[in-house]
Amino acid sequence: MVVLAADCLANNAWICGKYLTSRSDDILSALRQHVVLTVFSVGVGFVVAIAMTLVARAWHATRTPMLALTSILYTIPSLALFAILVPFVGLTVAPVEIGLVLYSLVILVRNMLAGLDGVPDEVKEVAYGMGYTRTRVFLRVELPLALPAIMSGLRVATVSTIALATVGGVIDQGGLGNLIQDSIGSEFRAEALTASVLVVALAVVADVLLLVIQRSLTPWRKAAR
Repeated sequence: MVVLAADCLANNAWICGKYLTSRSDDILSALRQHVVLTVFSVGVGFVVAIAMTLVARAWHATRTPMLALTSILYTIPSLALFAILVPFVGLTVAPVEIGLVLYSLVILVRNMLAGLDGVPDEVKEVAYGMGYTRTRVFLRVELPLALPAIMSGLRVATVSTIALATVGGVIDQGGLGNLIQDSIGSEFRAEALTASVLVVALAVVADVLLLVIQRSLTPWRKAAR
């Protein structure tokens, strides 16, 4: 049976235009918080992952423990991690941000190392033969060739973070997750569907945007194809 727009709230319909218009401020606020959470967490995670990758390549003995640590952190359930962090940083957005940063590391560090390890030794030897310093080889040879793998990891980490951020709704710091959490308690169908669709849409948009950036940074791959 088709529910009229005027009655969709009263009838708790899944699709309700009246909900979108009457709660637009709440929806946009949750969406903004979700975007900020994602950008901050992935950005910080990316910087930390770069530092960890450089350390792992400079001191090979740290590589295995570092990868093991990031894997262990990823296996910790998000709710348990929040419970551990809240006593130290309070019931704020901080435990959600810290958790998302830690979860992103396993993807980012592994892809960075895989990309850099995949650069052929012959290519690096040619660069050294041309008089390149170690730093210049890294910046002008290794990094560009590893960029596709690094960007692939960044895309996966970003989409994963967008999904994981919704768990922050349990402490009212999850962006669109706040709406999902509220809809579970109230059985508000339109709110649940709207928030879920926005999470998926945000993930798709972010992935496409990063893909465009990746292709613009690696024009030689398009030429090779």
